[in-house]
Amino acid sequence: MTDTRSSRDWAMLALVVLIGLNLRPFLAAPAPILMEIGADTGLGYGGIAMLTLLPMVLMGLGAFVAPGLLVRLGARRGLLVALAVLFAGSALRLVVWDGLSLIVMAALCGIGVAFIQAAFPGIIKARFPTSVPVVTGLYSAMIMAGGAFGARLMPVLVHAGYGWRAALAWLALPVAIALAASWRILPAVPSSRPDGALTRQLLRRPRTWALMGAFGLVNAGYCSMIAWLSPYYQAQGWTSADSSGLVAIMAICQAVAALGLPILARGNVDRRRWLWLTIFFQAAGFFGLASLPGMAPAVWAGLCGAGLGGSFALAIVTALDHLPQPEQAGALAALMQGGGFLIAALGPYAMALLHHWTGGFAAGWGMHLGCVLATALLYLRFDPRHYPVAMPLAP
Repeated sequence: MTDTRSSRDWAMLALVVLIGLNLRPFLAAPAPILMEIGADTGLGYGGIAMLTLLPMVLMGLGAFVAPGLLVRLGARRGLLVALAVLFAGSALRLVVWDGLSLIVMAALCGIGVAFIQAAFPGIIKARFPTSVPVVTGLYSAMIMAGGAFGARLMPVLVHAGYGWRAALAWLALPVAIALAASWRILPAVPSSRPDGALTRQLLRRPRTWALMGAFGLVNAGYCSMIAWLSPYYQAQGWTSADSSGLVAIMAICQAVAALGLPILARGNVDRRRWLWLTIFFQAAGFFGLASLPGMAPAVWAGLCGAGLGGSFALAIVTALDHLPQPEQAGALAALMQGGGFLIAALGPYAMALLHHWTGGFAAGWGMHLGCVLATALLYLRFDPRHYPVAMPLAP
């Protein structure tokens, strides 16, 4: 019996890896080949920003819609449908004909990812109740590693002779693998009906909004990094392959920090010193990008990546820490992501506006430096001794 349970746990961990790897390539992949995409479709900076903004908005809205869909479809069927939607959005990039259709495919991918991201933290807490920080760190690390994979693969495929449409469509293959694995591994677990009273209680708590704000301000920086880091350095004469290498460095550092920091933080439920460490990394990286871009680009990208990845994973762990019941904690984490992604979606578009007004990206990196400093103040409030007061929910 123990061996069977252990086998199921290892299979579920493998599925966490496979699904996590597929949640960011569709966002990160276009950035290194934006020159080819822009030349072919006529997309300007505003349109390019929509490739990130629209999926992030849908990912935010999806967090509010997903609980109802989870009841109607069930966890297994819902995740299979969401992966199928992500597969379709990726594969159909092969036949896009203009910038608008490319944005629509990005939105389709965002819809699939929205459901997965809303459902998975609660599943992790329910399936691995004694290992939430470690499994959440693994899940977050795979999300970031997937971004590195997507960014690094595109120039390789383009230089091998594939058009940008075919290169982007290749990302459907790992989604298909995750879909097949999910069909085999995911159990048919019934989902409880979403508790509207719980959601209303959570939304009345200032702590919920503080979690949303902190998550959103940090992930706005992530969205801008994957959208504009490559164009920023290509404007300074870098090739698409070299600039994609910077995105890959950022994403690899994200993955390492997303896995490592929750493990380091697991011994103390007060996660704030580790959260502030991620703020320090981001502040140094954004300062370097804004003020000294040519001095050590890989260092700035790596520092931003480490801060962004560690903060993403620890934010989910911190939200789950607030409430003891998996259903309540999962609902809070979903709301945090929903509101947070709506805030984060504004990052790339704000940078596009600042680029239009100033003629460069430095002001945008300075904006994100200000965002992370504001987030550091929000982190002051996350004292675990005050969680019962901040979240006094009925059992």
